[in-house]
Amino acid sequence: MVLSVRLVVRTLSELCITVGAVIVLFVGYVMFWTGVKAEAAMDGQIQLLQDEWVGREAVPAPARATPPPPPPYRDGKGLAVMYIPRFGPEWDWPVLEGTEVATLKKGLGHYARSARLGETGNFAVAGHRRTYGDPFKDVPRLRPGDAVVLTDGTTWFTYRITNKPYRTVPTDTRVIDPVPRRSGFDGPGRYLTLTTCEPEWGSSHRLIVWAHLDATQPVTQGRPEALNT
Repeated sequence: MVLSVRLVVRTLSELCITVGAVIVLFVGYVMFWTGVKAEAAMDGQIQLLQDEWVGREAVPAPARATPPPPPPYRDGKGLAVMYIPRFGPEWDWPVLEGTEVATLKKGLGHYARSARLGETGNFAVAGHRRTYGDPFKDVPRLRPGDAVVLTDGTTWFTYRITNKPYRTVPTDTRVIDPVPRRSGFDGPGRYLTLTTCEPEWGSSHRLIVWAHLDATQPVTQGRPEALNT
């Protein structure tokens, strides 16, 4: 009987140790390895964009009375790079078309039903709060007046945040409408929406930040003032 009890106790102890080791490994994967993978994917996407932009400059555009319309965004492909000075000088992330799981592992995702960058409407972007590089981990730190800067290789777009992060539920899709619900905007304009999960390690709610387009300038004029302060 004593041997049986000892055997059960030892078996349970070994099982607990095994389960504990699996949990530790999983937490390490979530907190560390997904970040390593995301950083490599992010750098790759930015490099692809920069190579594309350099290649575009190398080919002279034919003279036309009316410039051709911009090419459509392609699902899963990079379209811009975003900078948020509040998050530090090293913070830069690619923005890709779509918000599928695979896309958000490589960067930020542009909601396909929202406006194009810089155009009238609402350019809406989603990003992970935690895991895969934690791009929007510090969204709660954003304040009215903070800059969000994007470039598509030809133009710099500087948006200014208008609100502290707004908390809502995942089904509240009107937050990315052309004139976003509860944004305080009273009519059509050129807006930006950032969305991420809330709480930090959960997904029961969403944090929303809105901004309006404050300034644009060609990339040939150098970096915008918002990135130099």
